[in-house]
Amino acid sequence: MSTDHTNRPVIPGPVLPRRTDAHLPDDKTNPGGPGAGGANLTVPQAAELIGKALAQVQRVIVGQEHLVEQLMVGLLAKGHILLEGVPGTAKTLAVRTFATVVGGRFARVQFTPDLVPSDIVGTRVYSMAKETFDVELGPVFVNFILADEINRAPAKVQAAMLELMAEQQVSIGGVTYPVPKPYIVIATENPIESEGVYPLPEAQRDRFLLKVDVPYPKGSEEFEILRRMSITAPEPSPVLSPDLTLALQTMASNVFVHNLVAEYIVRLVMATRNPADFGMPDLAKVISIGVSSRATLGLVAAARALALVHGRDYVLPTDVQAIAKDVMAHRLLLTFDAIADSVPTTQVVERILAMVPAPTPVWNANQPGQPGAGPK
Repeated sequence: MSTDHTNRPVIPGPVLPRRTDAHLPDDKTNPGGPGAGGANLTVPQAAELIGKALAQVQRVIVGQEHLVEQLMVGLLAKGHILLEGVPGTAKTLAVRTFATVVGGRFARVQFTPDLVPSDIVGTRVYSMAKETFDVELGPVFVNFILADEINRAPAKVQAAMLELMAEQQVSIGGVTYPVPKPYIVIATENPIESEGVYPLPEAQRDRFLLKVDVPYPKGSEEFEILRRMSITAPEPSPVLSPDLTLALQTMASNVFVHNLVAEYIVRLVMATRNPADFGMPDLAKVISIGVSSRATLGLVAAARALALVHGRDYVLPTDVQAIAKDVMAHRLLLTFDAIADSVPTTQVVERILAMVPAPTPVWNANQPGQPGAGPK
């Protein structure tokens, strides 16, 4: 693997095509700086803006770097995110802070067992003065919707979220209402309770691009939380805007993906369906159903977004490996024996990552600042 004049890894052969409906920003520097719409943003400028946004979130959220980064990855990849962690680990605070920094409208819906679909998507209300029915749109018509404790809602409410998440529209009284753009659903769930909760069906879990586990903070982070939050909590400042976010999403969708990286993604997905073909016959007794094609598309989209966050306009195999667990683990269905043995799905994904070989980029020696020697 060598590099071209843009410092991308280059392997002879076809590449994954770019979107034809998206504008690729040129490589010229914008003398006026990034505009409100971000149409002339370069990759370094985009990475700088993203870095400033993440830094603002980290002013409020202590630690949880992986969570904060994955929130940005999900936004740039136009995907929804499921956060799972015990109470008190700043899941809601992280989402609220992230929405403030990114800009746009934000709404929080506390899911409860007595919730009905019209409470979130809206309904028709009869107007005595007009003698007609008026449509009252629900709280989901914002840029960021926080579905807090989504597993407390009954099945019919969770089903109402499917069209919203997949099609980004709501049908009320035979009329379709699109949600504003950009749009992202960030849901939280509590893994320790079993009473009064409704486990998310497999079809809805598959709608989430990422599922991020939120752990307890470390000892040093716990002390910093005490120091920082026991007085007046810091307030984040907005860095992005809806128009700028849309421009960044367009840039992310145009990040270069080489054919060998795309083939690597396909092999990872196929290894969950036919593990014996990849030297893992023992996983056949562990995996009941492999990941869907949404995982394939999700790996590409998330890897592209992560590459842009790191200031690159090309995807490396390490980008795919970094987001593989969050994209694939919640889509795997394990056998009864594996569940009885408490085998975590993340451990299965780690095994697949270890067994499926990844393409290795080799940089030209004449490229300044690049690791390694010339092409082999």
